[in-house]
Amino acid sequence: MNTLLFLGLGMQEILLIALIVLLLFGGKKIPELMRGLGKGVKSFKDGLNDVTTSADEPKEKEEEKN
Repeated sequence: MNTLLFLGLGMQEILLIALIVLLLFGGKKIPELMRGLGKGVKSFKDGLNDVTTSADEPKEKEEEKN
């Protein structure tokens, strides 16, 4: 029974990737990497929200004029 978890990867492949990451970066660096990744995702989402907000502003200004 081969259960697909993420992008067609099984449990064995995910464990192998996690082991390689652990060996490359060490136990102390992984929380720093995850924290940086979280900050990056948050800033990306904030940037997307700013773009959609600035795209909506001209429509709102035109509606106020009418």
